[in-house]
Amino acid sequence: MAEPKAAAKKVKFIITRQDEPEAASYTEEFELDYRPGMNVISALMEIQRNPVNLNGQDTAPVCWESNCLEEVCGACSMVINGKPRQACAALVDNLEQPVRLEPMKTFPIVRDLVIDRSRMFTSLKRVKAWIPIDGTYDLGPGPRMPEKKRQWAYELSKCMTCGVCLEACPNVNEKTNFMGPAPISQVRLFNAHPTGEMNAEERIEALMEDGGIEGCGNSQNCVRACPKGIPLTTSIAEMNKATTKHMFKNWLGL
Repeated sequence: MAEPKAAAKKVKFIITRQDEPEAASYTEEFELDYRPGMNVISALMEIQRNPVNLNGQDTAPVCWESNCLEEVCGACSMVINGKPRQACAALVDNLEQPVRLEPMKTFPIVRDLVIDRSRMFTSLKRVKAWIPIDGTYDLGPGPRMPEKKRQWAYELSKCMTCGVCLEACPNVNEKTNFMGPAPISQVRLFNAHPTGEMNAEERIEALMEDGGIEGCGNSQNCVRACPKGIPLTTSIAEMNKATTKHMFKNWLGL
């Protein structure tokens, strides 16, 4: 007599959903067949292909954002089992079951797991997080940086504007306009560049404005949460020193 087939392994997801920005949120449960190596994004893709919840009811496909699927673009940030992180790098084998997916709450919710990160991008504009060049023609090789500086600047350049550090920071919320760790660290990065340092004072002054570096409460959640391991607290400390020096220079009229 043939032995009965073992039941296929299942994975349960509890997803926080919201139909529109002003609507109330709710949770919906889904169950999928387990596949080796599956991550949260592949699970969401499966739900999108067959949007049927745990009760067997047809439902609207879950909305989320993703792009590169290799932890580079930062688009798929969400809260997974209570921790803000990248969904593409979250392997189901390493997650406690059931898997709970929620949108990051620091940013306005557009729909389901999709958020509006304009707050962060506006802050990056405030601090001029770019290197200005004269025209778009070929300027040849750029100025060289000392190797020691290049090494730590490269670590800062790994920032993918995912917003995880802002989600983890208790000082970034709807009651404050604190720009958060990522823009502060980008000031350090662009001020270290031989061309970018020409606008260093503008960036420092932007950090000294309302919502700037004074909003940091030194909780250090950001450096623990950053998926790229960027030394955000070191950047904040360096920018604290830079803003203090700039303030004294202004007082002394130098």
